[in-house]
Amino acid sequence: QVQLVESGGGLVQPGGSLRLSCAASGSILSIRAMGWYRQAPGKERELVASITTVGVANYADSVKGRCTISRDNAKNTVSLQMNSLKPEDTAVYYCNADILTRLTRWTEYWGAGTLVTVSS
Repeated sequence: QVQLVESGGGLVQPGGSLRLSCAASGSILSIRAMGWYRQAPGKERELVASITTVGVANYADSVKGRCTISRDNAKNTVSLQMNSLKPEDTAVYYCNADILTRLTRWTEYWGAGTLVTVSS
């Protein structure tokens, strides 16, 4: 069984910063791409940022220059540093990873989500 557990969400003022972290655990053999998605109220889930095993990152246009994604392959973790936060960044943020386990083929896993609220 694989679990993705996010942490780091919360309430922050506009212009502030937050760092989200996600740890994957279980009978993991390998992880391919990892990423962060978000879903705001009444909107569809969207990609925020993703990162390959060798560190190639991809960002949504809405967060380019404000967010940095990173991963630690040894620890099976992925983080998202978010700066200059705006009210429109308010959403539930989900960790995502493509994982190979001892019992399953490559499977996409999701965390339960962590709420980020940007408000004064």
